[in-house]
Amino acid sequence: MTTWPGLTPMARIEVVIDGEHVPTIRDLFLSSGATGYTALHGVSGFGHGGQHEGRLLFNDRNSLSLLISIIPIEIAEPLIAGVRKVLEGQAGVMFVSETHVSRPEYFRPGDTDE
Repeated sequence: MTTWPGLTPMARIEVVIDGEHVPTIRDLFLSSGATGYTALHGVSGFGHGGQHEGRLLFNDRNSLSLLISIIPIEIAEPLIAGVRKVLEGQAGVMFVSETHVSRPEYFRPGDTDE
């Protein structure tokens, strides 16, 4: 593990899932203590389910989405367990990695950026 002076280690959780399950993952992020998330809809790629095109056909529920959140490492475990449970019944993948942030107060529950 590399230490970066002036940066704080955090957990980066990324979930690729069918658009219809985005609200469930979003709610898990927010109920776990995440202060926010980024959602990218219409992602494309190739995997176990074959080729996925990034274009939106009719709405964002008919394509894959990528949700990303940064949370303190010490509160990541329940979120990871919750996402794993959601993924048990359908296609999707979760990536968990350590990242480093310059403004840790943005990512800690109860902190404000004022």
